Amino acid sequence: MLLGSQLRRLREARGITREAAGYSIRASESKISRMELGRVSFKTRDVEDLLTLYGITDEAEREQLVSLAREANVAGWWHSYSDVLPSWFPTYVGLEGAAHLIRAYEVQFVHGLLQTEEYARAVVRRGMKGASEEDVERRVTLRMERQKYLVAENAPDFHIVLDEAALRRPYGSREVMRGQLQHLVEISERSNVRLQIMPFSFGGHSGEGGSFTILGFPESDLSDVVYLEQLTSALYLDKREDVAQYEQALKELQQDSPGPDESRDLLRGLLQLS
Repeated sequence: MLLGSQLRRLREARGITREAAGYSIRASESKISRMELGRVSFKTRDVEDLLTLYGITDEAEREQLVSLAREANVAGWWHSYSDVLPSWFPTYVGLEGAAHLIRAYEVQFVHGLLQTEEYARAVVRRGMKGASEEDVERRVTLRMERQKYLVAENAPDFHIVLDEAALRRPYGSREVMRGQLQHLVEISERSNVRLQIMPFSFGGHSGEGGSFTILGFPESDLSDVVYLEQLTSALYLDKREDVAQYEQALKELQQDSPGPDESRDLLRGLLQLS
């Protein structure tokens, strides 16, 4: 996905059509489209030929992009869970693992990176009706593995705005919800986590379009990606004008929500009521 987006930007910057790009690597226009969407593996020779066509001659820049091609062809640890994941989700897990900044707004439930195991199990069971207990447990295990990103040595910064609805909508028993609230209090104290609560009392706000995640990457020439999950698919937006609108919405959500300390107090208050 990262490499494909970069190849598309380079092609468009030179005014080259997909058909012409495909011809240069002895392939069809549709293959270029699939490459740019990250839906096929990348041959090093093809990437090198495209970079030449796009006028990229700097060796350092070429090597960075060719390295992305090599990495894209190595299956990530999460691929062993692909049988219990929607077809669009492994791409997200890969992007999440490469990000150095994750920003999100969540309204339906607590974000997956912040869920306790018991809460995650309740969420997965609700979303995978009819699934075997083994498949449910494998999905939960994947979610717990993803959370290791937040406590790793080079952990990303995670800025999250949770709608109060996500905290009041019960998943699992009362004890499960209490455990989830306590976990949010504790993890919000980590230096790389900025957790804010958008309270009901504020009324309407800029998150009216629903949940979204913005992923930022350490490579300066890679644009941010907005992830929007839908019922039967997901969207990955990386055009500057699209990303900018979601960044503005999140900025307003952060400005309108209580700060991290006050939000932590709100969590403690909900704990006392639970």
